[in-house]
Amino acid sequence: MPLVPARTKLATVSALTALGAFASMGTATAAAPELNGGWGPSTRCPVDAPAMLATDGLDRSPQCVVSFSLSGSIKLGKTTVPTGKTNLQMGVVQNADGTSTVVAPPAGALIADSATVPGGLLGLMCPSDIPFITSICKQLSDGKLNKITATMESVGSPSDFDQIAGVLTDQPIVTLPVRIRLENPFLGGNCYIGTKEKPILLRPRNFTAPEFGLERFGTDGTPNEEGDLSRINLLGSTQGDNTFAVPGASGCGLGLFGLIDGAVNLKTGLPSPAGKNSLVLNNTQTYLTGLYAPGVVAPDAGKVFSQSWHSAVK
Repeated sequence: MPLVPARTKLATVSALTALGAFASMGTATAAAPELNGGWGPSTRCPVDAPAMLATDGLDRSPQCVVSFSLSGSIKLGKTTVPTGKTNLQMGVVQNADGTSTVVAPPAGALIADSATVPGGLLGLMCPSDIPFITSICKQLSDGKLNKITATMESVGSPSDFDQIAGVLTDQPIVTLPVRIRLENPFLGGNCYIGTKEKPILLRPRNFTAPEFGLERFGTDGTPNEEGDLSRINLLGSTQGDNTFAVPGASGCGLGLFGLIDGAVNLKTGLPSPAGKNSLVLNNTQTYLTGLYAPGVVAPDAGKVFSQSWHSAVK
């Protein structure tokens, strides 16, 4: 049996599922390798990170966490934006005392689709009583000029990580500071809702419990009921948050004395207090992969784990 209890593994992976649930918009990175069998979802796991390689299988054990969702929505003030695909991947160093340390991949943990804001710039700030804004609104019959994309960005380290909350419902799992970048020719390149100094603080939780499954496979990913690797599957949960506040937009419109900031905030109802905003992610799929009995390969668990991952690359 594994030295790290299944309950602890389950809590860790559920908690990290939430990271994928709320971070539903992001930026793309380089293509990841394709992996065989049970390793399949863990394409960006940082198995070669020093903290992962240093795990011994006794006091510290290495694991890969993957969480993704295909759809959902986020409501900021008066504006609701549908979300697309999100894929979160992280390494986790699971400590014998039940605590854990998250290790992000070199290019970042999140890959996700940017979202298109419904109604575009017309819906975001038009009509307006401000003459300058009205002149912009008259030019927005061109679909390319009207389109706005929104991208969520992390602006600090996660905090308040609660493993036990990951297996419960309606309990905050983690706090994540984020900002949302709005992109459109009229908005310039520095238009954000939230900032590094005053971010949106998301505290996701499970709205519904996931279905639990467990499978084992060999080091190269081939299914094997007595294999050295195991994967916990947590499937189908709805996750989100409805407790966060949203600050106003800033930096929009090429520094035009805050006119566009004000127009965006007025039309969208920003800043918006806690309880007036929400995030929902549908049908989240989470996988945690680790050594089934890490103590057997002590003190080289991290190295064995890395070698196994590389052996599964197609």
